[in-house]
Amino acid sequence: MLKDIPVFTISLDFELYWGIFDRMPLEKKVQYFENTRQVIPEMLSHFEREKVHVTWATVGMLFAENWDDWTAHKPEQIPTYEKPQLSSYRLKDLYAGKPEFNSCLFAPALVEQVKNTPYQEMATHTFSHYYCREEGQTVAQFRSDLQAAKRIAARKGIELRSMVFPRNQLNEAYLKVCHEEGLATVRSNPVDWFWDMDVKERLIKRAFRSADAYIPIGARTSYKLSALELQEGLPLALPASRLLRPLHLKYKFLNRLRLKRVLGEMTAAAKSKECYHLWWHPHNFGDSPRQSLQDLVVILNHFTTLKEKYGMASMSMLGIYDHIKNKKA
Repeated sequence: MLKDIPVFTISLDFELYWGIFDRMPLEKKVQYFENTRQVIPEMLSHFEREKVHVTWATVGMLFAENWDDWTAHKPEQIPTYEKPQLSSYRLKDLYAGKPEFNSCLFAPALVEQVKNTPYQEMATHTFSHYYCREEGQTVAQFRSDLQAAKRIAARKGIELRSMVFPRNQLNEAYLKVCHEEGLATVRSNPVDWFWDMDVKERLIKRAFRSADAYIPIGARTSYKLSALELQEGLPLALPASRLLRPLHLKYKFLNRLRLKRVLGEMTAAAKSKECYHLWWHPHNFGDSPRQSLQDLVVILNHFTTLKEKYGMASMSMLGIYDHIKNKKA
């Protein structure tokens, strides 16, 4: 029988430039991603020291050594988006002849470091930062993308068992494919309407989503493990609780509110024997790496306090799946 315990889980969307390629020219973000590369080993050091289990949902293209390696691992089918600017494959034409940008696009050494750090789970964010809700792409193309991600990870001896949908574009119709390709768990979205992918993305939706990071607007974000359901033929969906938003360089009071909100929700989850699922992108630390790391230390120290006081456990996404499966067996 599954007994509810307090759980703290972190999932990270590890993307570098592949996460924003359709929104921002790379030329403007080189230092930003250099800061990101420098801060990731420090994140890993903090996670290892505090024995915090983290799921790194990694874009498969980051595994590649260079453009030749990238080309060799492309999937058999690439997405045919109606909006061609959404395809990450067009970046080869833009940057293959500019090696000075390779560090923003490929990170095999960082992937290896994550793999070799205790308590870390290497997961997938698809091979190409694949958009599962955009017009033009197909289920078959999505499957081909996942297979490419699995192949390039297997080269490093990594078996991918968890996934985060890029831009949180969770597509219910694609979950069966995830299961068939060996994925045990996926991150799903919070229950609030302003996180619902079926609600059209408008200014008011973004405003509510942003405001909820600082003041209570939405529903309770933590949940009982016993409320999660293992369904035959589908991966376990683990709802996100909170996005750790990037620091505001000009508005220190918002930074304090954001951190206070996370710490308060963690405490509430620990007291109620619930799961609290925090997530962010490593590149969110790119503008303010020192202060961002200081905030991370505060969060991890708070987890240690909750572990000592309430028995809160740290689990990766796959760790939660294994815990539930074993207890319900």
